[in-house]
Formats: sequence, structure tokens, C-alpha cells
Amino acid sequence: MIWDTVAAAGGLFLSAFTAATILPMQSEAVLVGLLAAGYPPWLMLAAASLGNILGAVVNWLLGRWVERFRDRRWFPISPERMEKAGRWYRRTGKWSLLLSWMPIVGDPLTVVAGILREPFWVFLILVTIAKTGRYLVLAAVTYEFL
Repeated sequence: MIWDTVAAAGGLFLSAFTAATILPMQSEAVLVGLLAAGYPPWLMLAAASLGNILGAVVNWLLGRWVERFRDRRWFPISPERMEKAGRWYRRTGKWSLLLSWMPIVGDPLTVVAGILREPFWVFLILVTIAKTGRYLVLAAVTYEFL
């Protein structure tokens, strides 16, 4: 039983990590399935949160690294779109990272935070609140319907 739990937590961690990067993946269904199967909720919440937070950190690092190539022709984001994203982020500020849990906009938001050099500790605290909060709400809703 212990190895099943470790494997479940590991799989959930990988699912959540991948979901937080720019790769298309969903971890919510995995978490709900594991909670419904009776796996320890706090371990599953910790695995999902940690994986998702670390995936966002990869995005932040990617933003820090890729920004130096913004003037190259092959750069995937046009200068106009980059400037628009920068204006939006500067206007909404670091608090917009509380939306990093959202599908579609959350992952690019964490990359933009890296490009615009949001301080790492501020980034980490706000993303941790957002992503852990999402999984806590999802777990609460899951248990409400079990």
C-alpha cells in the first residue's frame, strides 16, 4: 500500500509539474481521481501543489533566460505582443500572479513575470498562494460530492 501511495503522489507531482509549464496538460482530474480513490488528501495536495509551483518556477526561469533573444527573428512573440504583455503586467503588478492558477493565462503570466524580472521570492510566495489555493478548493469541492 505504501508504494501505491508513493507512486500515486509521484504521478500527480509529474502531472501537476507538466500542467504548470507551457505544455498542455491537466492535473485537476488526476487529483480528483486520486482523492476519490481514497489516497491521503494532504499528501496528494502537497504533491500537486509542489509540482505545480515548481513548474511555474521553470516558466519564470524560462522567462529570465529567453528574454535575451527577444530581438531575434525566430522569437515566438512579436515585439508588439511582448510590449502589450509588459504594459499589462506593470499595470496590474505582482498581484496578477494570484491568477497564475487559471487555465490559458496562468502559464504565460509566470513566463512574463520572469521576463520582467519579478523578484523570485515575491513570485514564489504569490504563485504558492494561488496554486495551493486552487488545489485546496478543488479538494474541498471533491469531498463535498463524495
